[in-house]
Amino acid sequence: MHRRTILQLGVACLALGIASPTLADPMAEAKAVVDKYASKVEKWDGPTTGPKGAAGKTIVVLGADMKNGGILGVTKGVEEAAAALGWTVKTLDGAGSIGGRTAAFGQALALNPDGIIINGFDAVEQKPAMEQAKAAKIPMAAWHAAPTVGPIDDLGIIANVSTDPMEVSKAAADWAFVDAKGKPGVIIFADSTYQIAIAKADRMKKEIEDLGGKVLEYVDTPIAETSQRMPQLTTSLLQKYGDQWTHSLAINDLYFDFMGPSLAAAGKSGTDAPISVAAGDGSESAYQRIRSGQFQKVTVAEPLNLQGWQLVDELNRAMAGEKWSGYISPLHVVTSNNVEFDGGPDNRFDPGNGYRDEYKKVWGK
Repeated sequence: MHRRTILQLGVACLALGIASPTLADPMAEAKAVVDKYASKVEKWDGPTTGPKGAAGKTIVVLGADMKNGGILGVTKGVEEAAAALGWTVKTLDGAGSIGGRTAAFGQALALNPDGIIINGFDAVEQKPAMEQAKAAKIPMAAWHAAPTVGPIDDLGIIANVSTDPMEVSKAAADWAFVDAKGKPGVIIFADSTYQIAIAKADRMKKEIEDLGGKVLEYVDTPIAETSQRMPQLTTSLLQKYGDQWTHSLAINDLYFDFMGPSLAAAGKSGTDAPISVAAGDGSESAYQRIRSGQFQKVTVAEPLNLQGWQLVDELNRAMAGEKWSGYISPLHVVTSNNVEFDGGPDNRFDPGNGYRDEYKKVWGK
């Protein structure tokens, strides 16, 4: 069965409330998942064939909010890959609002580029503009534009690039379960503005409960407003749950950028509960917190720079009239024990699998 079909079935099962089989040994199974994804990523498992690199193209990156570390990391990867092809990249910032993204998309269409990358927001949000791009035959690729990986045919997207979001969420929840010695009290942070955020948060909740842990609360708060909301929200949740709150699970690292001062003000040290665990994206600030032991022990990182290269490759395929590559990029459970390899010294998950050279070979560069 194709991996995308498996992802779709997983999301469908969550939506229908279909229970997972009872786990024979929850701790052993959770540890196995964590160990699998905490290992080094040294083997290239992506595409080895494809169209030669097109020349002289101009593409536009539409960033949902360039203050988001994941979106910024992907954009840098796009720029690096585009430079290898001799392409021009124009980046437009949606500035964290629907209105901002709508305006940015209008600017992108006015530029009439050779390709567009939807970076970090739900594709359906900008459906009218995307239909215009599709009608104009402007190829589009996306990052985190839907809960599943691969093409979004009705919107004209050749590929939605991501790690397997359900595996990312499962790995984050499994780590929290293991760290809590089988008795986690979890608060989950998500943003219902995004389909992928809902799917990831639901998967974390289900995994914790299937393992036998407890979800204290499911908090829906906007990613774009974390700097304003998270300090007071953290204080309120500490007052409400106290020592019951062992771990925080969030759909990405940005939520944890603004929790530390409130935790410190409550007398918590950087390694005290609640421990922060992010189901994506592997931001620079997350790596720094993990390395220094400051309120975050794990991020389930995505290879943001690699994904930028993949987005450029998918656009190149679309320009040549070919289908998407079928590649689903690897995820990585980053802890203090492995933070120094696979790009860790640069505060990012950058696999040591030679992906840059592999893509250049495909493109004939």
